[in-house]
Amino acid sequence: MNAVSAFNRALVEKYDRPGPRYTSYPTAPQFHQAFAMDEYRQAAELSNQAPVPKPLSVYIHIPFCQSLCYYCACNKIITRKTHRAAEYLTYLKREIGLQGALFDRSRKLTQLHLGGGTPTYLTHEQLADLMECLHQAFDMDDSDAHEFSIEVDPRTIDAQQIQGLRQLGFNRLSFGVQDFDAQVQAAVNRVQSEAQVVELVEAARLARFKSVSVDLIYGLPLQTIASFDVTLSKIIALRPDRIAAYSYAHLPQRVRAQRMIRPEDMPPPERKLELLELTINRLTEAGYVYIGMDHFALPDDELVRARVQGTLQRNFQGYSTHADCDLIGLGVSSIGKVGDSYGQNVKELSQYYARLDQGLLPVQRGYRLSDDDRLRREVISELMCHGRIDFTRIQISHGVGFNEYFADALVRLEELVRDGLLEIHPDSLVLLPQGQLMMRNVAMAFDAYLGVDQTVQYSRTV
Repeated sequence: MNAVSAFNRALVEKYDRPGPRYTSYPTAPQFHQAFAMDEYRQAAELSNQAPVPKPLSVYIHIPFCQSLCYYCACNKIITRKTHRAAEYLTYLKREIGLQGALFDRSRKLTQLHLGGGTPTYLTHEQLADLMECLHQAFDMDDSDAHEFSIEVDPRTIDAQQIQGLRQLGFNRLSFGVQDFDAQVQAAVNRVQSEAQVVELVEAARLARFKSVSVDLIYGLPLQTIASFDVTLSKIIALRPDRIAAYSYAHLPQRVRAQRMIRPEDMPPPERKLELLELTINRLTEAGYVYIGMDHFALPDDELVRARVQGTLQRNFQGYSTHADCDLIGLGVSSIGKVGDSYGQNVKELSQYYARLDQGLLPVQRGYRLSDDDRLRREVISELMCHGRIDFTRIQISHGVGFNEYFADALVRLEELVRDGLLEIHPDSLVLLPQGQLMMRNVAMAFDAYLGVDQTVQYSRTV
């Protein structure tokens, strides 16, 4: 399972190029405004009519933050005017009502994720109000088998509030740490103490959260091998169930906040690869299993078990252990996946309010998948979640000859085969240990849209 234990610097440098993260296929640049509210309603109706309707998953975007983190490229609103959150909740509850009416009440809501922004910008009372509204609109799974998660900014919450989140039904937490080094924190305007994080992780364990995750970022300004090694040691000592180590994408021409970072503080490209190598070596030596796409987990974690059993899923929030759900996106800029379609809400708060004032869903754009899209989505999902593609299963599911249908893709993969990233057998494609880090590069060979729009900017694949 620890397939990236042998880090090959030359191969990583060779394949470190811009490419999609494949949280969806087709990816978001293919979404268009010809797909909007009516098409979304139709997708919901069709999903209700499926022989066995899927369970429901909900993502809620809370855009507010008290301060600006210079590295952040998320859709956020920096404000200390807490009344704005109260206004937002008023509209969010309207959207919950509109969305809940589209889906059969018999469909269980088994998965919930609050992201942002800073979801813990909301008070306990506001979060309780939000959860009550969800219970009224959907058949919420109140057993602890559900997966209700929330992203936590350690600067916005205390141990007592952690207990309050557990009482509201949340059973998974994700703490944004990024880096413990004081100089790095100052350079990105994200100052928080190690003591704060330690206290909150201990509080989460006392409250019996099923999973505690920590987010790190490598490639930030002023990071060194020595400084990040100290951060990794502290995180390993905390022993979170999951660790996400993200590569920082510095795109100041596109992300205004990143212009606050001094160019001279940015590490050279080779430093970033050294940081990645350090992260992989330290975490795997500490017993963490590489899941894929920046994610590591302890051997007894559900993500690891799901990967071994072949039941791992992937959605807009990353990897998941739950069966494939219809995902309902709520809040400004959120993205959902219902049936064979994607839908995304308006990105501007004023537009979000205006649509809901008119009693309209705030869906602004989306995409309905073709037969070819569905086939390629399944192929890419198999690769990203399981590290292999079963040709026979794909052929039975879609009625195509794999080698013939994907002849061009297989040609594009020949160099990767020669470099020892994967093997292609008569009935399967299998990622090799060296290929685990480059799975996005392998997936790109099956992407029919890559390169069509030259204006699209992607993060680097490694």
